[in-house]
Amino acid sequence: MLLETRRLSKSFGSLKAADSVDLGVAASEAVGIIGPNGAGKSTLFNLIAGSVEADGGAILLEGRDITRLAAHRRCHAGIGRSYQIPLPFESLTVFENLTVAAVHGRGRSVGGAVDVCADILERTGLMRRANVAAGSLTLLERKRLEMARALATAPKLLLLDEIAGGLTESECHELVATIKGIRASGVTIVWIEHIVHALLAVVDRLIVLNFGRKIAEGEPRAVMASPQVREIYMGLAA
Repeated sequence: MLLETRRLSKSFGSLKAADSVDLGVAASEAVGIIGPNGAGKSTLFNLIAGSVEADGGAILLEGRDITRLAAHRRCHAGIGRSYQIPLPFESLTVFENLTVAAVHGRGRSVGGAVDVCADILERTGLMRRANVAAGSLTLLERKRLEMARALATAPKLLLLDEIAGGLTESECHELVATIKGIRASGVTIVWIEHIVHALLAVVDRLIVLNFGRKIAEGEPRAVMASPQVREIYMGLAA
């Protein structure tokens, strides 16, 4: 397994945001995670990426226990992530944003980052916007830049947190095509998303969280057809 969590737990006061979560993700796999608001999805990502410390359990990357490893060291080890709300360095250009990620997230020299960043700009559809200030980008372009910055750290595992949120239907299709291309390059993806049809177009396996617990896992369409999952998603567009 590329990534494993074993009985991973985190509480905020009386709220169990992660309740003994067991997760396994194989190399080159794409896994989707769904659940209602407050289910613990982003907390799980924060635990894996190291921005929140676990109360219990373990996190393993390629068999190595990284549970107490600092967030920047997890990034260097191969975990990249995006955030729900893109927050680029707005006064820097798109290319400069990627260079910062490549230098500080992966330890490349500035000169060594140039070719890498150029390739990522092509893969994420941002080449024509390379010299534009990030603060002037559209929402779709900001989402693309958020993915591109994560890719600039050369991740083995890419965590996507509601990357399609707020996009139009056509923009969502464009983004899905980009994510498929990233996956085809061999990057392992774990993707949290409320727009379920986007997930179904990409992932091999779907996991459902509710109140910090994993309640379903399996082939995506079979999981979505289960009565328990339908009940949780009653009233949500799937």
